[in-house]
Amino acid sequence: MKALEVIKTGAKLLKEKDIPTYILDTELILSKSLNKSREEILINLEQNINKKSFSEFYEYLIRRSKKEPIAYLLKEKEFWSKKFFVNKDTLIPRPETELLVEKIVTFFKKKRITILDIGTGTGCIIISLLSELKNSVGTAVDISSKAIAVAKKNACKFKLSDRIKFLNKPFENICDKKFDLIVSNPPYIKRSDIKNLSEDIKKFEPRMALDGGNDGLDLIKKVIYKSKKILKINGMLALEIGNEQKKRVSKILKDNNFRIKYFIKDYRNNIRCVIAEYR
Repeated sequence: MKALEVIKTGAKLLKEKDIPTYILDTELILSKSLNKSREEILINLEQNINKKSFSEFYEYLIRRSKKEPIAYLLKEKEFWSKKFFVNKDTLIPRPETELLVEKIVTFFKKKRITILDIGTGTGCIIISLLSELKNSVGTAVDISSKAIAVAKKNACKFKLSDRIKFLNKPFENICDKKFDLIVSNPPYIKRSDIKNLSEDIKKFEPRMALDGGNDGLDLIKKVIYKSKKILKINGMLALEIGNEQKKRVSKILKDNNFRIKYFIKDYRNNIRCVIAEYR
C-alpha cells in the first residue's frame, strides 16, 4: 500500500471516531511508524509502506481512535520550541503555559535568580526558563517519582541537569532554602468537574495532576501558604490558575501579603496565570 492510501485509510477511521485533527494525527502516526519526518512522507506519497510498518501504524491508529492523546503515542510534545519527552506519568505541556514562561523570561532577563518549580511534571517550565535565563539555577519538586524521572530525562536531553536539583517529595517539606521565584502549574480543576473534561484528558492524563479538590483551590492555597515561608522578600510567585478563579485566588494572595503584578490571558482571552510579589 502506498503512503497516500495509508493516510486516507487512517484519516477516515479517525474522522469516524470524532477526532478533530484526523488528517494531521494520521500523518504524525505514519511518521512515527516509518521513523521519518512528516514532511519527508508528504513529498513522497507514492512510497510503498511495508507490512511491518503498516501493522505498527495500525496499532497506533487504534489507540488514537480510543482518544489516547497523540502526545502519548509519539512520546513527545513541543513546548518553547523544544520537543519534550512525555508519557502517561505526566500532564501534557499546554501552549498556554508558554505565555507564563514568556512573561517570566521578560521580567528576569539578564538576572541571576534561584527558581523553584512546584509539581514539575515533564520539567517543561523550569527547563524552558533556565534555557533562557543562562545565569540562573533551579529546583524541581514533584511527589511522583515517575514524573521526576521524566523531568530528569528532559533536563539531560537539553543539557540542563547541572543547573536543576530534582526532589521527589511533597513541596511542603522544603524548608532549607529561599527562592527568588516560585512557579507552579498546580491541579486546579474542581473534583466534580473532572467528569466533564474531554475523554483524552480524563481517561489518560494523571488524575492527581488535575484534581484541585472540592473547590479547585486546594493545591493553589497550599502553594501560596508555603511560598510565604520560602520566598525571599520581593520574591515572585507565578501560578497557572483555572478559568474563573481570578477573584478567589487574588483574595488569597492579598490576604497573604502578596501584591499582584500581572494577570496573563490565554488564547481564548481567559485569565489563566497570575504573577504576584511577596512583600
